[in-house]
Amino acid sequence: MNILKEGGVTAAKGFKAAGTEAGIKYKNRKDMAMIYSEAPCKAAGTFTTNVVKAAPVLWDKEIVEHSDFAQAVVVNAGIANAGTGKEGYAYCEKTAKKAAALLKIPENAVLLGSTGVIGMQLPIEKIEAGVEKLAGGLQAATEAGTQAAEAIMTTDTVSKQAAVTFEVGGKTVTVGGMCKGSGMIHPNMCTMLSFVTTDAAISKELLEEAVKEDVKDTYNMISVDGDTSTNDTLLVLANGLAGNEEIVEKGEDYRKFCEALHYVNETLAKKMAGDGEGATALFEVKVIHAKTKEEAKILSKSVVCSSLSKAAVFGHDANWGRFLCALGYAGVDFDPEKVELFFESRSGRIQIYKDGTSTDYSEEEASKILSDPEVTFLADMKMGEASACAWGCDLSYDYVKINADYRS
Repeated sequence: MNILKEGGVTAAKGFKAAGTEAGIKYKNRKDMAMIYSEAPCKAAGTFTTNVVKAAPVLWDKEIVEHSDFAQAVVVNAGIANAGTGKEGYAYCEKTAKKAAALLKIPENAVLLGSTGVIGMQLPIEKIEAGVEKLAGGLQAATEAGTQAAEAIMTTDTVSKQAAVTFEVGGKTVTVGGMCKGSGMIHPNMCTMLSFVTTDAAISKELLEEAVKEDVKDTYNMISVDGDTSTNDTLLVLANGLAGNEEIVEKGEDYRKFCEALHYVNETLAKKMAGDGEGATALFEVKVIHAKTKEEAKILSKSVVCSSLSKAAVFGHDANWGRFLCALGYAGVDFDPEKVELFFESRSGRIQIYKDGTSTDYSEEEASKILSDPEVTFLADMKMGEASACAWGCDLSYDYVKINADYRS
């Protein structure tokens, strides 16, 4: 049984973190973070599917795939280091070299993350000075993890963390993480950065498999605006300091680890979706009784990505035709006469569509349900036993305002 725990990337044994103000783009706020493990870590990651990949994404892919281990992560906010050519990649090398010297670890054990404006070069002197401050301020305290989570924010309105513990062979194992993401978020490694730490002893092969499988039902099921970023990165570090017998096969211990990893990833993914730029509500779409899992995913993502559905949630308007329409153009064949549609929230549940037409529902009650900060649209396809869930947010006036002057 998983037990929720306070904190994020410092919740697991042996992990320290720090956040600091480096003056990269923002003024009077933290904009650089560091995560450090006292022991070398098995590393796994997934990255943006965008053909245009930021320099730190290219750097991290190389380390995850070819380095013996990883031990630190350095992240900056404000400038994405994307579209920066050879100079941008050289700045990755300089950043890693600086961190490696200060932490006394190999250069190829330092992972990187950047988020912010595309096309600007990093002020490398400020980055290196920030690395020095971070290395000197590393702590294992919960507050240090919180400071790191705050330092990677851009248009995020709140920092995002999650942690959970579980038992393996009498040992307590912890998985914790932090992420940032508010805009430029879309399925397929949706700008999104997520860093997960665990003290579990697990083989690199199983860690990689667990991460790649879990992404399909968590980060790849969220969308804010339909834009897949150049910088999307999920990194998972496992240092083995929990002292459990190494998980090397797919037994009960592996199942427990996957369950804990899923909890952290899903929690962080939903926090990003609910904090979408200009959002006033987390918009959840559940599709049940679909023919296959893949069709359920396609249907749920079609609705959560629909601008008209998102606008209806923002306006608290039970215009079910927009939601049905989004199901209809998803590319999945179904019988509209059999589908049943519902709205749900903490204020209640209401059926809005059945037998091919509107139910005799109360517009006032439906509007009340849609006015809550977390709103669910449920589609019962009546075709099979498969289900899927996608997360997004409503579409407000503020989304355009935020992105119209993002560089200002």
